Amino acid sequence: MVTERGFTFIDLFAGIGGMRLAFERAGGTCVFSSEWNKFSQQTYEANFGEVPEGDITKIDAGTVPDHDILVGGFPCQPFSIAGVSSKKSLGREHGFKDATQGTLFFDICRIIKAKRPKAFLLENVKNLKSHDGGNTFRVILKALREELGYDVHYKVIDASRQVPQHRERIFIVGFDSPTNFEFPELEDKRPRLEYILEKRVGRKYTLTDGTWNSLQRHLEKHREKGNGFGYSLADKKSITKTLSARYYKDGAEILIPQKGRNPRKLTPRECARLMGFPETFKIVVSDNQAYRQFGNAVVVPVVERIADSIVTCLNEGKKRITLFDYAR
Repeated sequence: MVTERGFTFIDLFAGIGGMRLAFERAGGTCVFSSEWNKFSQQTYEANFGEVPEGDITKIDAGTVPDHDILVGGFPCQPFSIAGVSSKKSLGREHGFKDATQGTLFFDICRIIKAKRPKAFLLENVKNLKSHDGGNTFRVILKALREELGYDVHYKVIDASRQVPQHRERIFIVGFDSPTNFEFPELEDKRPRLEYILEKRVGRKYTLTDGTWNSLQRHLEKHREKGNGFGYSLADKKSITKTLSARYYKDGAEILIPQKGRNPRKLTPRECARLMGFPETFKIVVSDNQAYRQFGNAVVVPVVERIADSIVTCLNEGKKRITLFDYAR
């Protein structure tokens, strides 16, 4: 039950727990989590003391505990620009036609239908709205609004006012009854990349001559073709491009310039900071796995602000109902 002091929630497609951190900060207690990736499970366990349930498609909705709010960042690869491009190049389907990931949205619907939480928060890439000419998003909204009967709100939010990273994601919020919900206006903390950089960084994060030369050749080749593909040297006094799960390959989208040396990649701890994770967050996997995990994560302070707004809206709704009953 949502009260002024707390509420319960479940954490689906939990990854390493960014959503959980945000909703716990907003006063919630997590009563169930699900994540299939074994490396993400290791990080989740190290930080929350429990191993999430595995494959969501095999979870009986009836066994999921009752909860006030359902949260989930369902897989974005079928809908992301990079994901769609790579799948097309491999001759594979994308969106809801992707048999392994695209249809996982309907497992969320299955659990919502069975448990009827008071509210939910879903997160995905900005491209979800435009995928397949907007048809994918229309299917999602129809399922949530018409088939499940929820009051649904959505907005694309750029995290760059909270962390030094240009990161646009779509957030979908739903309530089991009509509300006056509004997404929060994020305070501009004027973040700068230099604020999250470590003072001493091991040499292993500096690009080798081979990798650096390859990236420069790659940039020049695409420049001659008139497109913008290539590496990006970050401005330490500004914000970075979007951190992606492919960062482990060469760090091309966010390279830190160094005097007298080749540029370097961000360290995993710097990636954690870039996503708004606290210093106490434990990184227990290899660098490559950590890059994948933070590249797939949510920006914690952004989700925390949305969580606060959801809880406030639910509490205001509860007060309105109480006053109405008292008046009768």
